[in-house]
Amino acid sequence: MHWPEPVVTHAVERDQGPVVVTMEYRIDPRDRGRFLAAIDQLGSQRRRNGAYGWGIFEDSVSEGRMMEIFLVESWLEHLRQRERVTRADRALQDVVNQFQTEGGEPKIAHFIGREPN
Repeated sequence: MHWPEPVVTHAVERDQGPVVVTMEYRIDPRDRGRFLAAIDQLGSQRRRNGAYGWGIFEDSVSEGRMMEIFLVESWLEHLRQRERVTRADRALQDVVNQFQTEGGEPKIAHFIGREPN
């Protein structure tokens, strides 16, 4: 597994979801084209490993700030997704991370669909 263990502040049911994962990248704007080409390949990998939605978004105010977002059916599916990563997947994530200008790793957040009342 090449992702850090998700941090949670409360118990999360394994079937709770959907889960939205965000990864914030800060890149040099001059690398935009090469970054987008690399991350498009990563999007295919995310969908192959269980994401049912994926996208990359650019900040309209802060040039070079990119947000990757993908959706997974449940918390359990996200945990399984982390285990499915191959060496090739890791190598591709490393290529994408090389564009990161602040700290080498993207900032990751998890948003979990709330349980109905």
